[in-house]
Amino acid sequence: MSTQLTILDELRGGDRRSVGRSNQVVEIIRRQPALFPALIDGMHHDDEVVRMRAADAAEKLTVTNPQWLQPFKVQLIKLAARTTQQELRWHLAQVLPRLKLSRRDLVIVVAILRGYLEDPSRIVKTFAMQVLTDLAMQEHRLRAPIRRLILSLMRTGSPSMKSRGRKLLSRLNALTVPRHAPVSR
Repeated sequence: MSTQLTILDELRGGDRRSVGRSNQVVEIIRRQPALFPALIDGMHHDDEVVRMRAADAAEKLTVTNPQWLQPFKVQLIKLAARTTQQELRWHLAQVLPRLKLSRRDLVIVVAILRGYLEDPSRIVKTFAMQVLTDLAMQEHRLRAPIRRLILSLMRTGSPSMKSRGRKLLSRLNALTVPRHAPVSR
């Protein structure tokens, strides 16, 4: 049996309310980074629990190793565009800004995340807001449209979206509003 199958077997069992053994898998892959591609494959698995846990482990690992995602950029963007599984969406939303994105890729990723704002899951929507803001922090041309989008979502969204929106706007405004602007007379 291959090591990849063993890794995915560790992610089986239980239900979507639990991360199962994904933290143990994270530790294994930290010691053996060559196993990371198994997690990418796991995100395409037939079992939704395996998909969710593979995405969870990949998200945790790439906080400190974002370069591990780059060889899978096209695959991850395509998966993010087509998946409807909420857990996969919120983990993919978190990893997409870790990719080195071309302008074309950025347009596609922003469109995917805007689509996530229509997801029935409040968690997916909130992560999409967060990630759109993260992208706007990196790309100045996105700041004004994302600011308008966040303001709109704050008028219509859930209490958690409104709360997150206030924090996100504060971050965006800090980039564009001078702290000690001269007083006009």
